[in-house]
Amino acid sequence: MEDAIGGKISDYLTKPVNPSQVLMACKKFLEGKKITGAALSKDYIREFNEISLALMQSPGHKEWIDIYARLVGWGLEFDRHPELGLRQTLQDQMRECNLAFGKFIERNYRDWVDQTEGRPALSLEVVDRFVIPELQHGKSVIFFVIDCMRLDQWLVFEEALREHFEISRQYYYSILPTATPYSRNSIFSGSFPCDVEKRHPELWEKAEDDESSRNRYERQFLDKLLERRRIALKPEPKYVKILDPEFGRSIESTINSYAASPLTSIVVNFVDMLAHGRSDSSLLKEIAPDESAYRSLTRSWFLHSSLFGMLKTLSRNKNVTIVLTTDHGSIRSLRGSKVLGDREASTNLRYKYGRNLKCDEKAAIYVKNPADFKLPERGVAVNYIIAKEDYYFVYPTDYHKYLAQYRDSFQHGGVSLEEVILPIVRLEGRG
Repeated sequence: MEDAIGGKISDYLTKPVNPSQVLMACKKFLEGKKITGAALSKDYIREFNEISLALMQSPGHKEWIDIYARLVGWGLEFDRHPELGLRQTLQDQMRECNLAFGKFIERNYRDWVDQTEGRPALSLEVVDRFVIPELQHGKSVIFFVIDCMRLDQWLVFEEALREHFEISRQYYYSILPTATPYSRNSIFSGSFPCDVEKRHPELWEKAEDDESSRNRYERQFLDKLLERRRIALKPEPKYVKILDPEFGRSIESTINSYAASPLTSIVVNFVDMLAHGRSDSSLLKEIAPDESAYRSLTRSWFLHSSLFGMLKTLSRNKNVTIVLTTDHGSIRSLRGSKVLGDREASTNLRYKYGRNLKCDEKAAIYVKNPADFKLPERGVAVNYIIAKEDYYFVYPTDYHKYLAQYRDSFQHGGVSLEEVILPIVRLEGRG
């Protein structure tokens, strides 16, 4: 039997063999995919109706997590069974859910930033809720933040990690805008952007929200947060930001040395670079024309990445606990919306700030007073607009050129299930 299994047989029968065993084996290989597909189609129709019913019952933040997780799960199932032809139905339902989710966030987000009761865990509470409790167990904690990773991408990674780790998954909501300068600074500082602005006004002096200028204080933010929580760690916490593959390989080769520190934070930027690279590269768009192919491309990167190598090495270290999350997700932007503003307005595609910004009301959340969302004020009469659903903003100048250029690109900064609801997982190595 072992020789046969080693020879990659599909199945085996044990003597004495009866006709029903032969029939079952033949059915399994000749009609198995068809039978599985029929069962999946039936299950999805039932789930489709359940989700549609849930939308009619005004779901809260916990129910939205459940709805989104179910939709993502079906997306992965349909990746394995493209012959079912249900992918478009799922996409239509996701769009319907994002329409309702945008309204839900618009109704509730202002209250969430002003109160701690009755709201989901937000970016600023990630360290308090998920990292600090692990520090108190006496093991070394390595805290990975993968920039711009969606739930569906994580679930693809999770499949490859199950043989190496015991995995427990929870969720949190990103603050708005769902962009690195806001959400990741909020994670490491434990604060809303307006509070970060008070401590570091120089962060917001430049016109654009680029990562190199807006996220240069993450290490200091985390040190100050731990100090405010009266957590003294010796040796002091370490911080690593991986921006290129060569540096990632050097960290992979020495990752066990970081286990000597009680806390190491590692930021991995490749998924964000992939999302932006697809916008600018016709080759990447050809390789990943839709979300299913984009997941496949991300999986291929992960299986050959230094990140996977690091995680596999750490899985053999019983003295390490891994907490892994992301700062925000991304959405495939398919509908452009014209926005009017002055020359000083920002160029971000899913959110903008500037003086007297105007756009189609159905496409955006309009933030007249930045303090309502605890955002940086950036000067007098500055307002924000934050895109909903799969809209992206385009200025009237060369409107059609940029409308076509950025259509069908993965963007972040707005309000969608894919950008806002994020996984945070605890990985315990199997040894």
